Order: sequence, then structure tokens, then C-alpha cells
Amino acid sequence: MRRVLPFKLMFAVLLAACVTVNVYFPAAAAQQAADQIIDTVTGQSGSASPQSNSGDKPRGSATEPPRTFNGAERPNVLLLALGHALEALIPAAHAQAAANLDISTPEIRAVTQSMQGRFGQLEKYFAAGALGLSADGLIAERDTSSVPLAERAVVKRLVAEDNRDRATLYAEIAKANAHPEWEADIRQIFARRWVERGARPGWYYQDSSGAWKQK
Repeated sequence: MRRVLPFKLMFAVLLAACVTVNVYFPAAAAQQAADQIIDTVTGQSGSASPQSNSGDKPRGSATEPPRTFNGAERPNVLLLALGHALEALIPAAHAQAAANLDISTPEIRAVTQSMQGRFGQLEKYFAAGALGLSADGLIAERDTSSVPLAERAVVKRLVAEDNRDRATLYAEIAKANAHPEWEADIRQIFARRWVERGARPGWYYQDSSGAWKQK
């Protein structure tokens, strides 16, 4: 019986640590990923760069086994094995909490390049106030009265294409990091950073109530 109880205790700790890692949303890493992509799309030379997660995290003492068991001067092999597992898991949990999101998949690169190629066409319509950044991380037609009639169909097409790419981008980032449930959080981060980092002075954006404001 005395051998079973430590195993159950260690297994419960191991399982709890796994659950904690799985539900954590790294907001800081998501903002860093958003800034990197926005800088690429808009052609800005931002300062966002992947942070190193190497090396100097303190290591726990989970691997040190008890020196006695039932009065015997020998290590408990089961606890030693679980200790090694915890030692591997706990630093990994901290690393995930601080890690950068993966934005290097072919799908993410492709959609980023697509948006980058379209941005030059959209930019003048943002500057004229015809388009604005919506509160849900997309773009919207705000006031196209200043757009020549011959260009309005082009504007509609550009908006539709860019919104399709944006929706794909948010979904692909969540998918690439094995957490599709993060898509709404990623979209929210991008919506804020498009305004704060991507928009030029004078561009329009929607606040949380849907009202248009000028940066």
C-alpha cells in the first residue's frame, strides 16, 4: 500500500501540470507574433523579434529520490522515473508560457505574402477615409463616396480578399500552435495591434462600440 500512494500522488501532480499547459493562452507571445506579421504586411521595420527561451531557467529538484523506503537505503525506482518526467514537464510548461507562437508554417507565410502584396492598393483608400479597421480584426468600407465610381468595384474586391486572408490568418495561427480554440483570442490581439501598430495617423478605426474614430 505504501508503494501505491506515492504513485497516485505523483500522477495527480503530473496530470494537473499537463492540464495547466494545455489551457494557457500566451497573450504576450500572440502580440509579438501579431506585430511581426503586421510589420511584414505594412512594410514597417518594427522592433518585434523572437525572444530567446534558451538556457538559464532554474531546474527543479524533482529528480532527487528519497534515500530510504521502508527503512532501506535505496532509491524508489517508480518515484525516480516520475521525478524525471516532472523535471521534463515543468520547465516545458514555463517554456510554453514564454515561447513565441509558431507563425512559420507555409499557410501562414502564404497568407501574409498575399496581404503584403495587396496592402499597397488598400493604403490609399485607408488614407482617404474610404476604408477603416473594424473592431473584429477585419477591414470595412467606411465612406466610399470619395472613391471614383470606376474604382468602387475594385475596392469591394480588395476588401473581400483581404478579409478572407485575415480570417484565414487567425485560424491558421491557432491551428499551427495546436490550439484552434485560441482563434478568437488571436483575432482580438490582432484587431488591437492593427490599430496601434499598423494604422497610419489619420486612418479610421472602430472602437469597441463600433463607432468610427480617427487615429
